Amino acid sequence: MRTTLLFLAVAFVLTAPAGAQTFGDTGDGTQTLTKVATTSAQFLKIGVGARAIGLGGAFVAEASDLSAMYWNPAGLARMPGSGVQFNHTQYLADVSYSVAAFGVSLGAIGSVGASLIYLDSGDMAVRTTSRPGGTGERFKVQDLALQLTYGRNLTDRFSLGANLKYIREQIWHSSASAMAFDVGVLFTTPFRALRLGASMANFGPKMQMTGRDILFSTDPAVDASGNVEIVNAEFLTDEHALPLIFRVGLAWDAVTLGDHRVVVLSDAAHPNDNSEYLNVGSEYSFRDMIFLRGGFRNLFETDGVQGITLGGGLNLRVDRSVRIRVDYAYADFGILDQTHWYTFNLIF
Repeated sequence: MRTTLLFLAVAFVLTAPAGAQTFGDTGDGTQTLTKVATTSAQFLKIGVGARAIGLGGAFVAEASDLSAMYWNPAGLARMPGSGVQFNHTQYLADVSYSVAAFGVSLGAIGSVGASLIYLDSGDMAVRTTSRPGGTGERFKVQDLALQLTYGRNLTDRFSLGANLKYIREQIWHSSASAMAFDVGVLFTTPFRALRLGASMANFGPKMQMTGRDILFSTDPAVDASGNVEIVNAEFLTDEHALPLIFRVGLAWDAVTLGDHRVVVLSDAAHPNDNSEYLNVGSEYSFRDMIFLRGGFRNLFETDGVQGITLGGGLNLRVDRSVRIRVDYAYADFGILDQTHWYTFNLIF
């Protein structure tokens, strides 16, 4: 009972700011302020792991592999032994998105891990208003996040975890960086293996682009003479907040019959730059070896284009202590395109 109250208290602290922001009455009710496209480091919202993507992104209460470092760092504490994970997808517009992670259990002390998220747009032509066909130069967008994670089981049912992360965005010769952290909790209830999870991700300062691309020279007074004709200056770039997001989720073992298991999951999310949404998913497993998954992402999101997700996985035991798991996921983005996700896990 005390563990249940502790989980509820921590979850309330994590999600208390998650109420929708409103402004004024226009005569026919209040309007919701969604702040779409007002944050930096958008790559932090893409997601990690083919298993989680196949489940529609409903993973905050099920986080039990190395992708937990993204969804809910408390889940790292429940990973037995050590492991490495590699993820890759060719995201929308041929953007390359890859994640590498490593974690190790230290027994009663807890578990530690590290991961690198890397996004690369590939080369693109530099175009200006005077030369819309291109200047002959090439540039690219490169984003990365380096995470250090710690998770610990406080009891056999209650886990806590946190990330410290370095975030960097680079566009051609300009860049922005910041430090941020995530926190998460995970609780297994006494009710038929019902699990509850909550997390807050990307809490940190605002980011501002700086670099030689925003430098220029100008004559401050073209019509005057005798003054300084050339002054070095720079454009004033805005500061943008990180994409802070609060998640609360449920995972329920709906069927546990011999070699068969069905898990049903749902996550409610509140981002600071869009409307609230719901992720739902389900996973069927046979002998903890063959997995089939399905889900739906961003339900009820205002003007959202994300939709159905599908996936599967194969968990193979090499020997008593070594396992290999490969996962695949398909995610539909409506009129934009579809994406394919691949994950390789080595657990030892």
